[in-house]
Amino acid sequence: MWIWQQENWPHFTWDKNTIEPMLREARLNQGILLGKMASQSHDAKQNMLDTLLANIINSSAIEGEKLNAFSVRSSLANKLGLTEENSFPTTEQTDGIAEIMVDAIENLDSKLSLKRILHWHEKLFPKGYTMLSPIIGGQLRGSEPMQVVSGRIDRPTVHFEAPPREVLDKELEHFIRWFNESIKEGSLDPLLRAAITHIWFVTIHPLDDGNGRITRLLTDLALAQAESQSVRFYAMSVSISAKRKSYYETLEQTQKGSVNITAWLAWFLNTLNETFNDVLREIDQTIFKSNYWQKIDQTKLTSEQVKVLNRMLDGDFEQGINTTQYHKVAKVSKPTATRHLATLVEQGCLVRSESGGRSTRYLLVQ
Repeated sequence: MWIWQQENWPHFTWDKNTIEPMLREARLNQGILLGKMASQSHDAKQNMLDTLLANIINSSAIEGEKLNAFSVRSSLANKLGLTEENSFPTTEQTDGIAEIMVDAIENLDSKLSLKRILHWHEKLFPKGYTMLSPIIGGQLRGSEPMQVVSGRIDRPTVHFEAPPREVLDKELEHFIRWFNESIKEGSLDPLLRAAITHIWFVTIHPLDDGNGRITRLLTDLALAQAESQSVRFYAMSVSISAKRKSYYETLEQTQKGSVNITAWLAWFLNTLNETFNDVLREIDQTIFKSNYWQKIDQTKLTSEQVKVLNRMLDGDFEQGINTTQYHKVAKVSKPTATRHLATLVEQGCLVRSESGGRSTRYLLVQ
């Protein structure tokens, strides 16, 4: 039996002893992220542009579609009212994707409706859009069974089968009503609501194509409603894309089980925590880089020295840099590399590691 065939579908359950510690960690990381972002001077719209771009590109990549990042960026910039120096030509599809992404994270008070979902789908697949086969955007799937299969045509392996078309309208009505009402449900943590949104909609699978991308848009909407600021600072689809194999495995495992979705919630929260931690590391690195350069007189450095130091500040050479590596990065001779490194030590930019000889490495001054 598929999960939607269970008698108590869709009344999901989970092991609180497993989930609640992960939920507390996610809430803590989310709070730290908001605090750090609030304390930094940054261009909020520019930051949101970078985040939304990463979300869009990676969400499409999960489904095997490669978008033109330059076109998507220009479409997003136009939608956010930003002027880019090197604007790139946009397409109807990239303009549409930018529109629905911004809608999902900004129009938090707008009720979810079937009309809104189908509008997203229509923008995702504009008229005339084709990949392997023509997709008509803005309409629900037809009467043919919706299955995810692999293997031989005569002996296929069915990984998932969605509810039949005759119950689809009722299933969608139930989901949409729950989504709109659950935002006010005090007993349901908003992050768990986002995870449930994801598994519920992808199970219904109401569209011929694009179900995964619309699911992740709905998840972004739920996360934005959970915290109206933080979702602008992180792109969960980046982490999902990096864990694509386990993502699909966990979804498949959940579809074949009971309405106990502990495994899915654990995967979701673990991935969300990884996303928060990645962003927090980037923020710490940016702060360190800014503070570092405030203590250094760049007028005393060569362009090659600045280039190498920036590479190190960006996370390259975490174990320190040696003469050979400096020579290759700076494109100078080895004797010059040795002199440059000695100068950087004298000026307090780098410190020598304790090991000597050829194994000597140079580390950033903390």
